[in-house]
Amino acid sequence: MTLLATLGIDLPIIQAPMAGVSSPAMAAAVSNAGALGSIGVGATDAAGARAMMAAFRERCARPLNVNVFCHRPADVESPRAAAWLEHLRPHFERFGVPAPPGLKEPYRSFVTDDAMLAALLADKPRIVSFHFGLPPAERVQALREAGIVLLASATSVAEGRALVNAGVHAVVAQGYEAGGHRGVFDPDADDDCLGTMALTRLLVRELDVPVIAAGGIMDGAGIAAALRLGAGAAQLGTAFIACPESVADAGFRAALASDAANHTVMTRAISGRPARCLRNRFTVLGANVSPQQIPAYPVAYDAGKALHAAAKAAHEAGYGAHWAGQGAPLARSLPAAELVAALAAELREV
Repeated sequence: MTLLATLGIDLPIIQAPMAGVSSPAMAAAVSNAGALGSIGVGATDAAGARAMMAAFRERCARPLNVNVFCHRPADVESPRAAAWLEHLRPHFERFGVPAPPGLKEPYRSFVTDDAMLAALLADKPRIVSFHFGLPPAERVQALREAGIVLLASATSVAEGRALVNAGVHAVVAQGYEAGGHRGVFDPDADDDCLGTMALTRLLVRELDVPVIAAGGIMDGAGIAAALRLGAGAAQLGTAFIACPESVADAGFRAALASDAANHTVMTRAISGRPARCLRNRFTVLGANVSPQQIPAYPVAYDAGKALHAAAKAAHEAGYGAHWAGQGAPLARSLPAAELVAALAAELREV
């Protein structure tokens, strides 16, 4: 069976599951257009995930990809947390608010979230995808036994092999160009920073499951290039941020439409994990900070969200998590269905 048949889609296009940006309306528009729409539920709880899946089903009867985060649960009591808050204190004071008294883990990892597993088994989306590694084997098995297709991100051949051995049906080759969080299993391990095209070709050669190329792909020419290297489909995230169905705020949209789109950087400062972001005040803040100073994900994100909220209240958008890939200057402000149609037409032309 081909990857498209496995996923139940007509086009080799997947809208990336961007937590905090992709919406049920966007996913539905994409899926109705023949591609694969996705939602990211890593930043919500089981009730929130079920509400999002229901909102998708109200708009669309086609396949949906639901993405979960599989990071290691963080140590909220780490000394780094207090030191990091102290480091950020002057920035909070700049906006006339005190730094939070402490930090918490704002959302749970799927690794330990029994309620999220129950929600997925009850709602049975066509596809579930993993980011930041894998959940325990029994969770993978439960999802497989429910008939759910499993995808997972890999940033190296070793990670790709681990995913196949665990039982995923296809591997997302996340290149270093990609926006948002690196899918590395261990954020403290050495990262070879493989680009999308090289990683895709390596995984196609090494793995016996389909490969999905992700990172820096913004148009039909990029999709065609990935397919020529053997990918079964391409996953695009940044390409969909400017769509009206996205829940990106006005500051994010303005930054994406500005010169900032030409300058993306990898930073840990916002969330605690490496993530590619449009260069802004927060990325500059983190430029000279060592990884050892920053609390683990997602505890650091608790501070990042609080600082962004304080800045946004003062009409300063430069502390947002403006995740975007290196292809950001190619973003288009089209409705999601029109963007899918344009991508498909460009692919046919190529």
